Amino acid sequence: MIEPLLAANDEDLLIGRAIDPIRLEQLLDVWESRQTPEAEPGAIFDDQEFEAHLRRASVFLDRFEVTREDGGYRSILEDIPRTAAFVSDGGPTIIGFNQPAAQVFGLTNGAKLNDLPFEPDDIGILRDSIARVASGREEKVITLRIGVLGRDAPVMVRVGPVAGGETEPLALVVSTELVWPEEFAATLQDAFGLTAAEVEIVRGISLGQPVKEIAEQRGRSAETVRTQLRSILSKTETHSQSELVRVVLGLMDVMSLPNDAVATLPPRPGALDPVVFHSLHDASGRRLTWIEFGSPFGAPCVVCHTDYGLIRWPAAAEQMALRMGIRVIVPVRAGYGRSAALLPKTDELEGVTQDYLTVIDHLGLNRVAVLAMGSALRYALGLSLARPEMVSGILGCACQLPLQRTGQYERMDKWQRFTVDNARNAPKILPFVVKAAFSMALRVGKENFFAQTNGGSPADMAAFARPEVREAVLAGSEVLLSETVRSHAAFTRESIAAAQDWSPLVRKAQVPVRLLQGDQDPMTPMQTVREVMQEFGNLDVRFLPNTGQLLFFAEWHAVLQELQRFLQRR
Repeated sequence: MIEPLLAANDEDLLIGRAIDPIRLEQLLDVWESRQTPEAEPGAIFDDQEFEAHLRRASVFLDRFEVTREDGGYRSILEDIPRTAAFVSDGGPTIIGFNQPAAQVFGLTNGAKLNDLPFEPDDIGILRDSIARVASGREEKVITLRIGVLGRDAPVMVRVGPVAGGETEPLALVVSTELVWPEEFAATLQDAFGLTAAEVEIVRGISLGQPVKEIAEQRGRSAETVRTQLRSILSKTETHSQSELVRVVLGLMDVMSLPNDAVATLPPRPGALDPVVFHSLHDASGRRLTWIEFGSPFGAPCVVCHTDYGLIRWPAAAEQMALRMGIRVIVPVRAGYGRSAALLPKTDELEGVTQDYLTVIDHLGLNRVAVLAMGSALRYALGLSLARPEMVSGILGCACQLPLQRTGQYERMDKWQRFTVDNARNAPKILPFVVKAAFSMALRVGKENFFAQTNGGSPADMAAFARPEVREAVLAGSEVLLSETVRSHAAFTRESIAAAQDWSPLVRKAQVPVRLLQGDQDPMTPMQTVREVMQEFGNLDVRFLPNTGQLLFFAEWHAVLQELQRFLQRR
């Protein structure tokens, strides 16, 4: 019989580790000491008493943590600046709404569903739909056609679950009622040289009005309005009404950013430039975000970031991307930063792949190179299998590879092996461990935490000591962990998925795959990479000396040169 990890009288010690996660290292040391040749993988955690203590400790940890899920629906509403939206828990009172809903529907604090200016019968249908979603009985998004009092044209609303929270289920109601900011007319005139009359036509088109209706409202013929519309398309350099609307709404998004939406860094030489987090909502109402840098009109490269986030590059690398004519697009994966978590029961790989495709299609990209960092190789492969004609090639940097042998697991450094062991053999334990590790990182500082987890790689420590690398790592990891962001649930989900054998993805690859691997990688040592190379003949692998998991950040010059091979195939 395997001895329990903690005895009953050690309950206080476990709870202490939750309250003071700096002591998490002690838990890892206990785990390390129990790894014997006779022990089954993960067996030290297979103890009901330990699990009971762990649940208590997790409750204590939650009390000490302020997470982004607190008031999460408010964050979601803030990210819907143009259209009327509100949140309901299924009761009679609307618990939250955005400014457009206040303006269009006349909502105030304490407003009821019955106060909405809708047809009474349609309010009943809406109330029933909200109740199903808020109770968890309906996981799909419900689309409704709602009659508005005093109007001929109906409004479309979508009712879906609020994703990403750990509280009771809520329903998010998003309408097609678009608010046109008063100051936006002047913005359009200044940006495109439109006349006041043309701005009014743009307004009507953006609000979904047909040309005939716009003409009637303005007392003009439909042909006159069509002539004006052709002039508008010429001035805005768009080729269709749909493209015009996309440009206008994009400009409206930029205007809706608050003054402090873009975090700036001290104006020192070599500092990272600020970036804007772009966003859209997918068909289910989930928010997806991404950043871009480099050349806006260059060859597109989609970056699949690591499970640690790391969405930024060293300042010199981002500037080099501009000079090399590379348009760098970094979608922020589900559950990281302000990107919504995947909906319940969604297949992890399929869900993430679809998110990437949604962003790519939104940007109108037909051909892309893919840069995969660390654990994200499986997402790059998933993307290439979904659209092989779109992906010119995959370049991987310090990639985590599918594990198939015990020795491959044993070669990892302690922290990496601890995470993978829990992900494979004790997935019920991993959420607590990750949550405690995140809390530990905040307490000791991300720099000190990195030294603890990657200290076994001298190459990584040397790279991290470089100011430009440290700045990129710390800034890029903000989507994973900051004072306001805790993406522990997403990290846990990805770790569990990555710990499984996903070798079929590698075998099915239909596009060129080249991997740049480090000779001091604490997650994927050289011997493991060589074994994988024998298993998968379709991988083209090159080792870079004196590199680890921060390979890209240490050797970005070499990486961008390699990337050019795939970009030139456009």
